[in-house]
Amino acid sequence: METVQNKVAVVTGAASGIGLGMTRALAGAGAHVAMLDVEEEALAKSHAEFDTANVDVRRYRCDVSDSVQVEEVASRVRDDFGGVHIVCNNAGVGAGGPIDEATQQDWQWVLGVNLYGVVNGMRAYVPIIKETVKDGGDGHIVNTASVMGMWTHPGGSVYSASKYAVVAISEATREELAPFRIGVSALCPYIVDTRILQSGRNRPAEFGAPRPRGGADAERRAKEMAELFSRGISIDGIGELVLNGIRRNKAYIFTHASTKERIRARFDRIVADFDGTELTHDP
Repeated sequence: METVQNKVAVVTGAASGIGLGMTRALAGAGAHVAMLDVEEEALAKSHAEFDTANVDVRRYRCDVSDSVQVEEVASRVRDDFGGVHIVCNNAGVGAGGPIDEATQQDWQWVLGVNLYGVVNGMRAYVPIIKETVKDGGDGHIVNTASVMGMWTHPGGSVYSASKYAVVAISEATREELAPFRIGVSALCPYIVDTRILQSGRNRPAEFGAPRPRGGADAERRAKEMAELFSRGISIDGIGELVLNGIRRNKAYIFTHASTKERIRARFDRIVADFDGTELTHDP
């Protein structure tokens, strides 16, 4: 997609963090943007920063884990803007812990937002994008995964399971949608200055409060993580990287060059486990 000017973009999780950075970059480049978020007050505040004299930026409350609500909002966006060219399935939350400590509710909440948020977004918006570009032009989808969709760590099974799945969905649909002139990118950020560590603020009551783990040691680690994230790439910086990725139709959008060797090391470990005991002929 050579230009996003006058294209219509949908961004989920747009009230803050990476979603707000994407919205700023897209609107700054001349795209009209539908801002979606579950936090109405924060969404209204962020929406107010945009001067809509040259671009049309509108806000919609949407819980991406609710497929019915996603479909309803998608229909409203289509009717309001006349079509959709770009979708950024970005809304995400974080939770985890050792596999025997992570609760069923942890799994349901994280997969509901991080995985089914992308699934619901793809199912709702792909038909709209196809219809929008059928007579010419092109479209693009950005699915926010993570470098934790490329490697993981102890205690990361819940979060990484959701993000590995998002990478897989992005890879499969990139091939599926190429004939329709629709590109698909997996966004794989590393450390970003967002409030992901406070995502429990939006955890529905039905999933209960996260269980406290680790006592004082956990509190210390939480402070260390907060300090680390505060030094991460800015949301405006990642917004520009996403805009570049859309323009270049990149399959993967990474934020930190330092992650390259760690990803390479993972694939080297995979290849190294081919030790000659495997079948030499496919069935």
